[in-house]
Amino acid sequence: MIEPLSPSYADARHAFVQAAAAAQARTESYPHPMTGLEGEALFVDVAEIGPADATSAVLIVSGTHGVEGYLGSAIQRHHLENIARNSTASYPTTGLALIFVHALNPYGFSWVRRVNEDNVDLNRNFIDWTQPHPDNEDYGVLADTLVPNSWSQEEQDRLRAELLAKLVELGFDRSQAIISGGQFTHPTGLFYGGSGPTWSHRWLRDFAQTRLASVQRAAILDLHTGLGPWAHAELISSAAPGSETLARQRSWWGQVTSPSEGNSVATQVVGEWLSKVDTFAPTTEITGIAVEYGTVDTVMILDSLRADAVLHASGKHTSPEAAAVRDQVRAAFVDDDPAWLQACWDRYAPVFAAAATQLGGV
Repeated sequence: MIEPLSPSYADARHAFVQAAAAAQARTESYPHPMTGLEGEALFVDVAEIGPADATSAVLIVSGTHGVEGYLGSAIQRHHLENIARNSTASYPTTGLALIFVHALNPYGFSWVRRVNEDNVDLNRNFIDWTQPHPDNEDYGVLADTLVPNSWSQEEQDRLRAELLAKLVELGFDRSQAIISGGQFTHPTGLFYGGSGPTWSHRWLRDFAQTRLASVQRAAILDLHTGLGPWAHAELISSAAPGSETLARQRSWWGQVTSPSEGNSVATQVVGEWLSKVDTFAPTTEITGIAVEYGTVDTVMILDSLRADAVLHASGKHTSPEAAAVRDQVRAAFVDDDPAWLQACWDRYAPVFAAAATQLGGV
């Protein structure tokens, strides 16, 4: 049985490091320049199992969207614990490298935010920064309704009705694309892409360039939560329709959805890192997939993100009322029900096994 979710980033990191040690993993910690909610130091931690010179590797990444790291960390920890118990299903061969990247966005993980220290959504930040940023002019129409100056109950009720009316007018698909597709003009708004590469962006670029330089074939499992039916793991591709990568993903895992094809719970976004990681490691054949576990309905998720954005935009993230907002965000993106956590693991295990099999790991 998988252990409960950790109550904080600090606890999750401690448990991950302990599990890595028990599995005799090689570990390295990369310090983040900011501090966490409890004043703790923040790190991206990497644990590796298998030969350092392996030409095939599976990367399991947690915490791209900080708060979602609570589930990703638990899955990584349980995977490492299974390896320590000599589970061949968790590590099927000595010729394959397993690389666990824990808390790609440690600031968001610690502060229970989806975004990073700059209010940036990492999966909107991986654009070509030598070119003008993509336009999303329609976001401005909704910006003040989504993230108002006041978050009183009266204002919440008024704006919720106003927002719902606008969403009905626009239609669900159009609304989802406008709100969550990515925007670069409202730094305190939702799904903000930033003004340049973030710390986590630069770290991932440098890590991939170095670590994957000698790897010929790699699979990447990027663990996410929020969208879709409760505990269901939708496998979402960022590859172009008709591409060899998308065909390979579907040959490996079967049912793979594509926002570009319009058959996914996710909308098409700009700046998603899985779509750019092959440019950091151009000699490596990369087959990456986002694993999206469902939690609650989209209205509850949107409300939590709005409350969090208002809290931080107003500078009240250290105030007494901030704890209630953090609880709201956590409840939207992870479920402490043991059945949810176990179901998520049970759906993760075959996804990992398929990747290991395709890379020759059986």
